[in-house]
Amino acid sequence: MSNGSRHLVAEWHALWLVHFFFLWNTIQGQIRYTIPEELQQGSVVGNIAKDLGFGISEISERKLRIASEGKQYFSVDLGKGELIVSERIDRETLCGQSASCVLPLQVVIENPLQLHRIEIEIQDINDNAPNFITIKSILKIPESVIPGARFPLESAQDPDVGTNSLRSYTLSTSEFFRLNVKNLDNAGKVPELIIDKALDREKQSVHQLVLTALDGGNPVKSGTVVINVAVQDVNDNAPIFDQTIYKTSVSEKAEPGAVILRLKATDLDDGPNGVLQYYFGPHTSDTVQTTFSICPDTGEVSVIGKLDYEESKSYTFNVLAKDQGLPELEGHSSVQIDIVDENDNPPEIILTSLSSPVQENASVGTVVALINVKDPDSGDNGKVDLHVSPETPFKLKPSFENHYSLVTDSRLDREVNPEYEVEIVASDFGSPSLQTKKLVTVKVLDVNDNPPLFSQPSFNVYIKENNAAGASLCSVSASDADQDKNSLISYSIVDSSLQGVPTSSYFYINSENGTIYSLNSFDYEKIKVFQITVQAKDHGSPSLSSNATVHVFILDQNDNAPAVIYPSAIMGSVSHQKMPRSAKAGHLVTKVTAVDADSGHNAWISYKVVEATDASLLGVNLYTGEVRTKRAVSEHDDSSQRLLIEIKDNGEPVQSTTVTVGILLEDGIHEPISDFRQKAQEPGKKSNKITFYLIISLASVSAVSFVTFVILAVKCVRHSRRGPCCCMRRADSDGYENPNRNLQIQLNTDGPIKYVEVLGGDMSQSQSFRSCFSPVSEFSDFTFVKPSSTTDFKEMINVIDASLPDSAWTFEGQQVRIGNRMGICA
Repeated sequence: MSNGSRHLVAEWHALWLVHFFFLWNTIQGQIRYTIPEELQQGSVVGNIAKDLGFGISEISERKLRIASEGKQYFSVDLGKGELIVSERIDRETLCGQSASCVLPLQVVIENPLQLHRIEIEIQDINDNAPNFITIKSILKIPESVIPGARFPLESAQDPDVGTNSLRSYTLSTSEFFRLNVKNLDNAGKVPELIIDKALDREKQSVHQLVLTALDGGNPVKSGTVVINVAVQDVNDNAPIFDQTIYKTSVSEKAEPGAVILRLKATDLDDGPNGVLQYYFGPHTSDTVQTTFSICPDTGEVSVIGKLDYEESKSYTFNVLAKDQGLPELEGHSSVQIDIVDENDNPPEIILTSLSSPVQENASVGTVVALINVKDPDSGDNGKVDLHVSPETPFKLKPSFENHYSLVTDSRLDREVNPEYEVEIVASDFGSPSLQTKKLVTVKVLDVNDNPPLFSQPSFNVYIKENNAAGASLCSVSASDADQDKNSLISYSIVDSSLQGVPTSSYFYINSENGTIYSLNSFDYEKIKVFQITVQAKDHGSPSLSSNATVHVFILDQNDNAPAVIYPSAIMGSVSHQKMPRSAKAGHLVTKVTAVDADSGHNAWISYKVVEATDASLLGVNLYTGEVRTKRAVSEHDDSSQRLLIEIKDNGEPVQSTTVTVGILLEDGIHEPISDFRQKAQEPGKKSNKITFYLIISLASVSAVSFVTFVILAVKCVRHSRRGPCCCMRRADSDGYENPNRNLQIQLNTDGPIKYVEVLGGDMSQSQSFRSCFSPVSEFSDFTFVKPSSTTDFKEMINVIDASLPDSAWTFEGQQVRIGNRMGICA
C-alpha cells in the first residue's frame, strides 16, 4: 500500500471513530456491527457482553468464545466484554467485488450451552486505485477507418466497491480521437476509442494517448495506461460481428468439448482480406482461456475446463475476428456466459460444539451438541432438511437459519446404553437429492441410580458348636449395575442385638469382599441360630444400599453327658425302693430316667446294667430305662439287691454316666394304687403344709401334661396316623422355613407306668421333656421335667419350631434321625 493510501486509511479510521464506530442493530434477533476495513488490531467493535445481556463475570464463568469458520478476525476481551479486532481485515480479500460484505460470527456460551449469531458488516474504504493490466498498449488502426469507428480499450480494475469503485475514464486531448464508455451488465464500464477524424498515416503514423481511470473515492484515486495508436494502411474493411454482445448460458455439468455458441462476423473485402479467424480479445484473463476455447476457423466457443457455479457464476470476455489482409483488420465483440447451477454439492454438516458426556439423569431437552449445515448450491439445491436416526433418544431443535441444537428427547439410562452413535442425515431439495450423514458419539455419564443387589435375599450358614473363634463362615456377594465409584461396594453388619448383646460382638465381616468371620466359639445348648442383617453400600453420592439376611445355624456336637433325673442325685441309691417277693417275671420295679442336653443322635440314650447283686434277677430295658424282673423272685434271693446302671448317649465320641439303684425285697407289700387310695382316705395324717403344697404342684403339673398330651393327640388324629408314637411336622408359621423340623411325642403305656415323651431332632436345651408317673403307682407320684425357660408349652413349641429346619409336620411311627449340614452360605 502506498503512503497516500495509508494516509487515506488513517483518515477513514478517524472518521469512523468520530461518527459511527459502534453502530449496531438487531435484525431478527441477531446483532450486527458495522466497521470499516483495515482497522488496526485491538480496535473495539462493540461491547458484546452488554449487547447480549450478560454481565462481565458471567461471560467469564460461562466461557464465552467466538466460533467462526476460517480465519479468526475477532476475539473477545473477557475482562471488559468487548469484541475486538485480532487480524487485519481486507474487505476485497473477504468479499471481492460483492456490494455487501457481511462476516457472520457464532458466539458460543457454555454452562448451559447457548449459541448466538452476530454479523459484522465490513464497509469499504478507498484503499485501492484503479489499475490497468498493461502499462503500455499498442492499438493498430488502418488509415482507411472512417470517423466514428470504435475500438475497445483495456478496462481498468478497482477491487473497491460502491462509491470507491471505478467511476469514469478520461483520455488525453487529441483531435483525432475521443473516448466513449459503455456500461455492460456484468463487465462494468468498458472504454472505447472513437475516431473523430480520418487518419492519415503519411502525416502521422503513431498517435500516443493516455487513458486515465478514476474512482469515486475522496480523494479520488486513478490509474493510467499509455496507448500507442499505430496507423496502418492497405486493408480498409474490418470484420463486423452480427452481435455487439453474445449472451448464453451453460450447465456447470457440461463436459469438456461441449459447444456453447458460434461467433459470426462478416468482411466486405474479397480474397485474403475477407477470410476471417476468431480469437480471444488481447486482454482475456487466464481463467477464461483455461475454461473455454474458440475455434479460429469456425468461431465455435467450447468448454475445455471444469465449470463450477459455486466458484464463478458468470464469465465475460472480449472476442475478435481478424481478416488476413495487409494490414489485418479486426472486428470486436463481447461474450457473456452465465453458469446454470446443478445439484452437485452434498450438504455439509458442521459440528459446532459437542457437550459430551451427558449425565444419564439429564432432563429431557438438554442440549447435547450445536450443529450447522450448509449447501453451496443455489435455490432448492441449497435448501437442506436435517434429521436424526429415530431409534436414538435425541432430536434436532432448530435455532435459526441452518443452525440446530441436538437435544435429548427422552430419559437416558447408562446401564441400558452407555454410548449412542447418533446419525445425523442432511438432505437437500435438489433433483436428485443429495445426502450427507454424520455420526455423533454421545457418551452417557453414570449417576448413582442403582443400589447394590445381593445374589440372593437370604443366606444359610451351618457351623458346628465349639468352633474356633476367627473362623471364616462364608462370603456374601452383591453387584451394582453402576460404574466406577458408584459400583464400589462396602459390606457391613447392621446393628442388632441377640439376648442384649450386639451382633457385631459375635461376627465380623470383611468390608471389601463380604467374608463373614465368627468372633466367638458357640454353644448349641445356649443358642442355636443367629440372624444377621448384612448391608451392601456403594460409594456413590448419595450412596445407595440394600440388605440381605444371613441365618447362622449352630450344629450340635456331642459335648454333654446324659444327666440322671430319676433317681435324683441327692437321693443317692434308691435303698427305700421296695419290691414284693411275690413279684413274677416282668414285674416293673422302677424306672431310671435320664436326659441329654444334646440333640439328634447325640441325645439318644440307652441303658445297661454293668454291675448287679444278682444279674439273673433284675434287668434294665435298653431304651426305656425300666427295671424289671427277669424271673420270679425266690425265697433264696437276697433281700437287698443293688444295680449299677450305665447310661450312654449315641454321640461320637460316646458320653456316659452311671446310677446306682438299691432294691429291698419284702413280704406283704401292697399295690401302690391301693396304698394311694388308702392314703387319700386319711387326710389327717398328711395335713402339714409341705404335703399340701406338693399335692397342689403335682396336680398343676399333671393338668398341664394332660392338656399337652390331648393337644398333640388331636393333631395326630387329624393326620389319620395312629400309633403309640408319632412325629409331627408343620409349616413354619413364623415366616421362616426349615427343611427338617420335627417334634416327637412318644406315649408309653407298658406296665403300671404311663408317661409321655416329647423329643425333637436338633432341638434346643428345652427340646426334650418328659411327663411320666412314678413306677410305684399311676396316682401316687408324678414327675414332669420342664424346659429351663419359663414360657408355656406353646412358646416352647415355637422355640423348637424355630430351631429346627422343617417345611411341614408329619407323623412317623418312630424317631427320625436328622443329618447335620456343614457351614456354607446357601
